[in-house]
Amino acid sequence: MIKACLFDLDGTLLPLDTDQFVETYLKALAPYVAHIIPPDKLVPAIWKATMAMIESNDGNLTNEQVFEQEFLRLTGLKREEIWPAFDRFYEIEFPKLRDYAGHNPAARQAVQAALDQGYKVAVATNPVFPKTAILERMRWAGVDDLPFEWVTVYEETHYCKPRPEYYLEVAEYLSVKPQECVMVGNDMQEDMVASTVGMNTFYLTEYRIDRGKPVYPVDQEGSLSDLIDLICKGRGFFEKKSIVK
Repeated sequence: MIKACLFDLDGTLLPLDTDQFVETYLKALAPYVAHIIPPDKLVPAIWKATMAMIESNDGNLTNEQVFEQEFLRLTGLKREEIWPAFDRFYEIEFPKLRDYAGHNPAARQAVQAALDQGYKVAVATNPVFPKTAILERMRWAGVDDLPFEWVTVYEETHYCKPRPEYYLEVAEYLSVKPQECVMVGNDMQEDMVASTVGMNTFYLTEYRIDRGKPVYPVDQEGSLSDLIDLICKGRGFFEKKSIVK
């Protein structure tokens, strides 16, 4: 029986074109720290450090530690030279990017429906951002005040999507088996990979991302409204009934 619902954030609970948003985010960040590091050095270093996080399989290091080590190595900076500026950016400037995201009331309704059915609920977003930035985007989605069991942020997690270990870590934190979870997301390669560890999956039609390969099994698919209808049918709604891929 399903005991936990895991919701992706960007493109799932929060209407967002991820690629466009990241481009906008970097354009805002680069001039903010240009007095410390020029944009032509900052942006490549951020991308490479982010890839180091995504590729890391060192369960002894948090994603934050992996990013920090690689970023500082690439730039030659010391943490105290740049991190306070990053922190100020996320506190002061990042909230201004809200205009580049949408809002869907069905997101809160879906989470609330899962809570009402007694499921453990988590925000299983790719933890490549600090907690401040992820909580801010949850505010944009209108779900920040809901009682989530866990929100995956880069300070607390040790793996990123699409590594299967990420999903095992979430299940372990929630004290449930992977087979007792359903992963809700819009990204075939990053979200539906949860099926490889035994999780049930719901593939959202909104803001769908599919890079072609690999393709993973999907148990259910549809809109957030479809998901709400399924959840409201009761706790047996998701027993791998309808494989569509």
